[in-house]
Amino acid sequence: MAERLLQASRQRRVKAMTAAAGSAGQAAVPLLLCALLAPGGAYVLDDSDGLGREFDGIGAVSGGGATSRLLVNYPEPYRSQILDYLFKPNFGASLHILKVEIGGDGQTTDGTEPSHMHYELDENYFRGYEWWLMKEAKKRNPNITLMGLPWSFPGWLGKGFNWPYVNLQLTAYYVVTWIVGAKHYHDLDIDYIGIWNERAFDINYIKVLRRMLNYQGLQQVKIIASDNLWEPISASMLLDSELLKVIDVIGAHYPGTHTVKDARLTGKKLWSSEDFSTLNSDVGAGCWGRILNQNYINGYMTATIAWNLVASYYEQLPYGRCGLMTAQEPWSGHYVVEAPIWIAAHTTQFTQPGWYYLKTVGHLEKGGSYVALTDGLGNLTIIIETMSHKHSMCIRPLLPYFNVSQQFATFILKGSFSEIPELQVWYTKLGKPSERFLFKQLDSLWLLDSGGRFTLDLQEDGLLTLTTLSTGSKGSHPLPPRSQPFPRVYKDDFNVDYPFFSEAPNFADQTGVFEYFMNIEDPGEHRFTLRQVLNQRPITWAADAFNTISIIGDYKWSNLTVKCDVYIETPEKGGVFIAGRVNKGGILIRSARGVFFWIFANGIYRVTGDLAGWIIYTSGHADVTAKKWYTLTLTINGGFSSGTLNGKPLWKNVSVNFPKNGWAAIGTHSFEFAQFDNFRVEAIH
Repeated sequence: MAERLLQASRQRRVKAMTAAAGSAGQAAVPLLLCALLAPGGAYVLDDSDGLGREFDGIGAVSGGGATSRLLVNYPEPYRSQILDYLFKPNFGASLHILKVEIGGDGQTTDGTEPSHMHYELDENYFRGYEWWLMKEAKKRNPNITLMGLPWSFPGWLGKGFNWPYVNLQLTAYYVVTWIVGAKHYHDLDIDYIGIWNERAFDINYIKVLRRMLNYQGLQQVKIIASDNLWEPISASMLLDSELLKVIDVIGAHYPGTHTVKDARLTGKKLWSSEDFSTLNSDVGAGCWGRILNQNYINGYMTATIAWNLVASYYEQLPYGRCGLMTAQEPWSGHYVVEAPIWIAAHTTQFTQPGWYYLKTVGHLEKGGSYVALTDGLGNLTIIIETMSHKHSMCIRPLLPYFNVSQQFATFILKGSFSEIPELQVWYTKLGKPSERFLFKQLDSLWLLDSGGRFTLDLQEDGLLTLTTLSTGSKGSHPLPPRSQPFPRVYKDDFNVDYPFFSEAPNFADQTGVFEYFMNIEDPGEHRFTLRQVLNQRPITWAADAFNTISIIGDYKWSNLTVKCDVYIETPEKGGVFIAGRVNKGGILIRSARGVFFWIFANGIYRVTGDLAGWIIYTSGHADVTAKKWYTLTLTINGGFSSGTLNGKPLWKNVSVNFPKNGWAAIGTHSFEFAQFDNFRVEAIH
């Protein structure tokens, strides 16, 4: 191995003792090889005394919820390019782990994701987009680790209670069918399964789940718990030997790089199973770089998983642009490969799950940290970060103050690494545009006559990877199209014979689930429609509204006309609406304001200033009944609005002063079946 490395490095050796950044200029030269001139800390990297913990990978979450919603209707080649930046090995983020939401029909942050079992006797393994996403990830990296976790659950599991542990066998059966379906219909092997995201766990449920997995021949599927805090799961495991046995990994969320004593005492693998959740600016990139190192150094965590994979949801929803990259414009094809993608690459492209951390990892004297990993076959990867407090604050938890300053750091390679002749060098510098570099390859470091010693000049807000691997690369595709607003005139007749996805493009369900539907008994123009398919409230994770609603369009829209054919399926009690200027979504959907035009099966119409229906602008009688198609039109212009039913004015010049702008929307009065067709919106500006 040493011989091979020696040969390869001689071939590549261009400038023996320099590490200049070439065209980058002197500002970007992070390396200095003259140790004599450089007082500073010295750090030994050694495997003589054995190795640290096994590395399990870096990953990201799709879901929790509907975070990949807009990705699926990107046109090619842009959709594939985005997927390459996320999953393709040695290209971009090159993620090792993909964690997805097991859709449960409830609002789970930025929207709802459909369940594979809306009702007790219903099974469909082609709803939503997570199956497709897992297959695309596997296509690019067959070794990617797949994880599933429920946030909400379909209502029938609760038997009238908002609780998934009413019937433990039933809930375990529901989760196991998702794992079996993934294999049967999509040839996907799920590696890890979770319990209930950031909510209570039930000890007996975890045991029942393990037994049912084993009974189905799924012994290889591991259980991670509890996707919340380190406690009380860790203490519970120490007090219950069977529970300790059935849980493979303790997963904590937003641990702030620290763990607790009980978690370490279990002897289990510790993961930060959800982290980051920060705007993908340079500060978000700094946060990501810092925690990828320090989750292991401070907290022994061997995997870190970012929420979320890609910001593919309307930006004004909660936590807008908190993905590793941004892809929120399928109508234009525009996307942005943000800095966190390249921060991830510093670790992911030069390690693999199954590598081991060295025991010799830690903090630098003047702030920052270093880790080193090996494959046990002679390869070594060192990752050094010097993220300042100001430029690496994550959204949570609060980050105690620390100081980072420019420093010289001498590294000494010992043990099996003492003979390494050369290290490849990759560098990121965040901050001022003139000094900013993302994942730039510098000249390699020649160590042949140095006795395994080298000294680095480390600047603040930098990230440096030194590695024996020469496979890293900064992948690129041609620039995507430029950013464009949502089309001012947009229509959808939902006439899709065999839809590839169950949901219509650009509609973002915020309570309820809206799916393509075929009316077998309607040979006319309403054969293909969009249907709200939930008939009961899910077991919620967040504050779902009491009405169902799907939003669409440009949040900046103010003056617009929304037109849609509607069909109430529930006699007497049923009701539907179309809306404009809807100003809230996601976990805040219950308090959404806007202009909502409702009709009800009992012959009433209503215009309200909010989704909940508390603010009534006007109401009256309308010639409306269930099981009949009607065309509703809502026009909002300045401070006034008007509405028509089947082209005839029903109400006009109703004053609407708040909000000034927002999305268009459709929805129903309660969790009830209803259909929508020939949707059209025209925004004036």
